[in-house]
Amino acid sequence: MPVLASGYQGPPQLTLGRAVTQWTPDLPMIVLVVVLGACYLAGVRRVRRDGGSWATGRVVAFCGLGLGMLVLATMSWIGVYQGVLFYARATQTVLLVLVVPLFLAMGKPLTLLGAAFPAAGRRIEKVVRSRVAVVATFPAITTLLLVAVPMTMYFTSWYTAVFHSGTVRELTYLVLMVPGYVFFWTLLRVDPVPKRYPYGVSMWITAAEVVGDAFFGIAVIADTNLIAGPYYHAVGYPWGPSLATSQVVGGGIIWILGDLVGLPFLAVQLIQMMREDQAEAVAIDAELDAREAAKAGSPASVTADGASSAEAVAPGDDRPWWETDPLFTERFKDA
Repeated sequence: MPVLASGYQGPPQLTLGRAVTQWTPDLPMIVLVVVLGACYLAGVRRVRRDGGSWATGRVVAFCGLGLGMLVLATMSWIGVYQGVLFYARATQTVLLVLVVPLFLAMGKPLTLLGAAFPAAGRRIEKVVRSRVAVVATFPAITTLLLVAVPMTMYFTSWYTAVFHSGTVRELTYLVLMVPGYVFFWTLLRVDPVPKRYPYGVSMWITAAEVVGDAFFGIAVIADTNLIAGPYYHAVGYPWGPSLATSQVVGGGIIWILGDLVGLPFLAVQLIQMMREDQAEAVAIDAELDAREAAKAGSPASVTADGASSAEAVAPGDDRPWWETDPLFTERFKDA
């Protein structure tokens, strides 16, 4: 049924023009964006001043796309209409959970910290390599949190609490971004990570995340009860889609927009895995050639780990090469 006008006092009807012109300030987010951006740029400046290099693309990813999307999600038309239209809130959720964390992680902030301040970087890496960090970032846990946190918000009173408290709203923004950042940080592996899982595992985890987003979106679409129905009835906007239609559109945004982020990321994982396999194949071929040369009486050549090929395989050792090759024995020694 269409929404009836009843003392509506919110923003005007959303149009294409107002989607560009409607903005709202959010002081805590402005402070966060300015602080993060300033610290990142200061780190880049320090690295370059000391003679190092830092890719411009990383700066664009972190400051331009990551922080830019955070501004868009909280202060553009999405922030203006998040308390009025269900699908605006859904769009904001996807941006905060997936898009913003992805670009922030691509900026390699931990690597930048270590390059600009080596002492601080060593302390951070020690924490990252700790047992607690390894357990907390286990792929099944990070994937579950990535889907469970926003789902919990949507199907509990947490959803409407955001509209009644500015503090809850700002904390919710942060809570939504943290699981996404940890997820992409551990899978992208451009920064130091607690444990480097094989790309095959990363692909399965990414595929599970895509399925989880689809399940979340379908659950919203299929819910016959209006999510936060009393709240939206009280808002009573006199234009736009009905409350039920807005919820269906919002569920579709969670499903489709989430997959639009997850599927390309899955393709990136596949490409990275293929490149890693090619690099390992080249290294293995070089190692085998060196061993053959050593057996033929050629001068011992030096392997990648600093040991000579003669040391890598003792004379008369007829074991299969994969049982002695360090590339494989190191990888599966804990298996």
